[in-house]
Amino acid sequence: MIFRVIGILLIFEALFMCLPLIVALIYHESDTKIFGLTAAFTLVTGCLLGFVMKVDHRDMGKREGFLLTALVWVVFSFFGMAPFIFGSPQLCVSDAFFESMSGFTTTGASVLSDDVEISHAIHFWRSLMQWIGGMGIILFTLAVLPMLNSSGGMQMFNAEVTGITHDKLKPRVSQTAKRLWAVYTALTLALIFLLWFGPMDFFDSICHALSTISTGGFSTRSESISAWNSMYVKIVLTIFMFMGGINFALLYKGVTGHIRSLWENQAFKLYVFTTALVFCIFAVTLFINHNGNSFESLVIDPIFQVVSMMTSTGYTVIGFENWGVFLLMICIILMFFGACAGSTSGGAKLDRALVVLKNVRNEVYHVLHPNSVLSVKIGNRILSPEIVSKVLAFIILYGVVIIVGALLLTMINVPLVDSLFASFSCVSNAGVSAVVTGAGSTYEIFGTAGKWILSVLMLIGRLELFTVIVLFTPGFWRR
Repeated sequence: MIFRVIGILLIFEALFMCLPLIVALIYHESDTKIFGLTAAFTLVTGCLLGFVMKVDHRDMGKREGFLLTALVWVVFSFFGMAPFIFGSPQLCVSDAFFESMSGFTTTGASVLSDDVEISHAIHFWRSLMQWIGGMGIILFTLAVLPMLNSSGGMQMFNAEVTGITHDKLKPRVSQTAKRLWAVYTALTLALIFLLWFGPMDFFDSICHALSTISTGGFSTRSESISAWNSMYVKIVLTIFMFMGGINFALLYKGVTGHIRSLWENQAFKLYVFTTALVFCIFAVTLFINHNGNSFESLVIDPIFQVVSMMTSTGYTVIGFENWGVFLLMICIILMFFGACAGSTSGGAKLDRALVVLKNVRNEVYHVLHPNSVLSVKIGNRILSPEIVSKVLAFIILYGVVIIVGALLLTMINVPLVDSLFASFSCVSNAGVSAVVTGAGSTYEIFGTAGKWILSVLMLIGRLELFTVIVLFTPGFWRR
């Protein structure tokens, strides 16, 4: 059953590959043949797995849900890397898989140097991969394959969707998936036309809309957003990056008339408060250090950079590396926690930070009142001790994974700063290279082994640790 679902998903990936094929035809590019053959091969493989393979039973439990979720992301990246190998970049296998995994996990890290010539079709495929991965491959599956409602659908939903607990908008998980994808698609279309209304042409508008709402950060220009030097573009992208960092279930409730549900959500309030507070810190620091003397440099650039880092989009403004170590450290903290659970952003999520803060407050109170009985309350819901313990374990494991990833990179002679920052950036799915620290380099410096290590870290970060790590425990494979 697992292979059958993967096969059906590969058919959808082949259909998605037809879109960059159309782009290649429009621009009369040589990648037309590459995308045509890749889509055909993916389609045939999907049909063989999806319809030829015999299925003994259709039921999937929790373990099958975890395995399927992790496998789908690896398989999608494996087939998605073919255009990078045979197309205009002509990357090696390790570089191509890194680029593909970075796209689907919306990390935005890239091994492509500024002088590499990339076709329109490849640019579009990179952005489309991020858009697919932003809302989630499994969530897309649940939206288009209602049969999975009774076949492990909820297990896969919980394994992929970010957050502590997962609230369904509708009784059936497929209905929830359809509504989340509807909001996601509507925001993407709105952003395309708003960017097209500004200085971008239609193609650049599409690519940047796909990369922005998914908080991925791939761009069609080597200078990224700075290529347009437009305050209008920064304002529009800031608004939509911010929305990409909100729980999409909350966004759905908001657009369907339940506006109060947004402000009643404590994680959303923390998101707004943190963004406003850090923006003020940035603006004041830049003013004091004489790093800005205009409305754009003191207002627009700081809020753009804060939202970009907090949502793990990874866009940077010109001269960000010269803003000072203090602001860089704040950005690293923002990247660690990210935005809201249930959004397209990376990081450990503000929902968990809220639980940790409230639990710490309770422990401090216990020092003075040891006989008191306190609980962690989020909104109107009291969290069980099991959930609080799971959140604390997640935060600890999150830091351990970053450190272990950095250790593995230093074993292959990668400099310490690059190792730590690359591991942290990939686990948090931010994709920012160590160049911003002023002491590191781009992802081009990592060798073959380093790129495979970072690819695994990106997958672990996107599926929030437990979904992938549980596969490496002996108990998972015992009956």
